[in-house]
Amino acid sequence: MTVTPLGIPRRLLEFTIDGEPVRAPEGSTILDACRAAGKDVPTLCQGDTLTPKNACRVCVVEVEGSRTLVPACSRRAETGMEVRTDTERARHSRKVVLELLASSVDLSTTPKVAEWIKEYEAKPDRFGPGAARVNEEPRVDNDLYVRDYDKCILCYKCVDACGDQWQNTFAISVAGRGFDARIAVEHDAPLTDSACVYCGNCIEVCPTGALSFKSEFDRRAAGTWDESAQTRTTTVCAYCGVGCNLTLHVQDNEIVKVTSPHDNPVTHGNLCIKGRFGYQHVQNRG
Repeated sequence: MTVTPLGIPRRLLEFTIDGEPVRAPEGSTILDACRAAGKDVPTLCQGDTLTPKNACRVCVVEVEGSRTLVPACSRRAETGMEVRTDTERARHSRKVVLELLASSVDLSTTPKVAEWIKEYEAKPDRFGPGAARVNEEPRVDNDLYVRDYDKCILCYKCVDACGDQWQNTFAISVAGRGFDARIAVEHDAPLTDSACVYCGNCIEVCPTGALSFKSEFDRRAAGTWDESAQTRTTTVCAYCGVGCNLTLHVQDNEIVKVTSPHDNPVTHGNLCIKGRFGYQHVQNRG
């Protein structure tokens, strides 16, 4: 039997989204309320286990009385607020942001971006072939995961997951300024020479595939990666007594990657190196 903790009751706020009255618990963001109301507001940098960074600006909406568009992922809902999610101004802003991102970053493995580009009629090609791109080869310097910074949108989610919000390893940070800003480990060294403990929690939160399992990277390179053919089974990690939940992604009778449910009260989507990467013994058929 599943027991749902009741928690502390929260006052319900009443406001409108696109002219429709809604109610949301106090402390909810506009994005929380929009999703509860079935409103599709796109976002890339928002993570349900992390504090919002307001980095991608794809989720902007109009709020009555606000001079500028506001990020729905971090703006708290207020009683009497009038929110409009699909105005011409908001749509135009999302279109330009998607064009700028898609012209400078490889978004080929970013979920839903192709749908959003079509929906907002974004035309990344209008900036021409001279648009600034990273054009950096993937960094394959270990057997567990790959860093492909050509797909990085600088959302800082990996920095937060590695830092004070979860892992407290602080192996990842932002190096450089302005156009030279990039995600890197200390002294931009190989991952094997850094403070990384290979928990893979940065992979869990990466929205674009800039960080990925080497097993996924290799299968994508070979053209055999097929999420539609994968089964997902959630089980309990057997390495220690903490009780972390693992979701095993299986394709062709092989575990191809391991994630963790974000709503699990033990892990909140986070794992250690054993839970994330220590599955080879399961399929050692030699």
